[in-house]
Amino acid sequence: MLQKFTERLLAQALAPLVRRGSLRIAWPSGRRLALGDGGAPRVAIGFTDAAAVRALLRDPDLQLGELFMDGRLRVEEGSVYELLELLLRDAKQVRPGLATRVLDRVRMGLRGFLQRNLPDRARANVAHHYDLDDRLYGLFLDSDRQYSCAYFESPEQSLEAAQLAKKRHIAAKLLVQPGQRVLDIGCGWGGLSRYLAAVAGAGHVTGITLSTEQIAEAERLRAGTPRPDALEYRLEDYRATRGRFDRIVSVGMFEHVGRHFHDAFFRQCYELLEDDGVMLLHFIGNSDVPDFNNPWIEKYIFPGGSLPSLSECTPAIERSGLIVTDIEVLRLHYARTLRLWRERFLARREEARALYDERFCRMWEFYLSMSETAFRYQDIAVFQIQLARRQEAVPLTRDYVAEREAALRQREAMDFSQKMA
Repeated sequence: MLQKFTERLLAQALAPLVRRGSLRIAWPSGRRLALGDGGAPRVAIGFTDAAAVRALLRDPDLQLGELFMDGRLRVEEGSVYELLELLLRDAKQVRPGLATRVLDRVRMGLRGFLQRNLPDRARANVAHHYDLDDRLYGLFLDSDRQYSCAYFESPEQSLEAAQLAKKRHIAAKLLVQPGQRVLDIGCGWGGLSRYLAAVAGAGHVTGITLSTEQIAEAERLRAGTPRPDALEYRLEDYRATRGRFDRIVSVGMFEHVGRHFHDAFFRQCYELLEDDGVMLLHFIGNSDVPDFNNPWIEKYIFPGGSLPSLSECTPAIERSGLIVTDIEVLRLHYARTLRLWRERFLARREEARALYDERFCRMWEFYLSMSETAFRYQDIAVFQIQLARRQEAVPLTRDYVAEREAALRQREAMDFSQKMA
């Protein structure tokens, strides 16, 4: 009796979400259910046990991913991406139930604790994700290891070309001048810093990260660059950085700061930036009101992470003394990036399984799939905020961005021709 009741409750919760497409469910009791209008995508799922149904009903935000990882929710037709597409693309039109609203309020209240990213905890959080076997990232990232949103100048652009365009776009907004000192906060594997030194002409680029795996690879690649002395990498928390820099850039790191540390982050950037300096902050955020981090992502992928809304981070910018000189919203660029990552990962899935195991592969597939659907169907976007100490540090109009991109593109071509000579 209880099993039939919980199956019926979950069916009632899913039915309003699946308005378009087809979702067929095989319940543990042996009964079957079809939802939707019969169109595409067509997805069939099955539950292995009654407890899995109860778990999904109790906490869908956490349990959907866990049940898929553990093999207790099987996708028998279609893909987990298509399942998430069915559940999320019309979800904003459905009012959550009372239990979900209560759970959401609890999670909003826990944000401060979960995002208490003091230095030791920040390093542990980074190690959880970025210090995985380095070969994993080589399975799906571009050759320069850009693990952030690409910039697609055209829909058909390749991942490699779009990631190069992202570096070019950022360098243009930074207005890098020959000989200038640049700080890259959260430098990853060093791809952007190498570009700023080799193509944009920066005099010296300091990259800081908390990932031992990333800094080891960045150091290895530095040795093969035309100007290795222009690059420096440090295993360092942003709060410990000292000195003054003409330019500061941070790509995909602000999501790991935590909402209670926004003031500390922007005050530190103000202190590190020269009076006529320019900063470019590139991060994932909510284009809607502030919200809590997805609990499955928090537990398995990015502990301590946050996706701040502009309404959360701009007050901290104002208090720091920095001036917002430009904001650009990259809306669907990350959805395209994640689709290409997911396709590349699935094409080399067996190699990932050899590094870890089947459960890890399901976790990674769910992570890439859920992230893509979030950018397509929920209020998630990438923001690029340009900042300065003085408003005259940046040209009066935005024409300079395209002009500098054109100049950088010419330098890229010259660098390529020299390598081929």
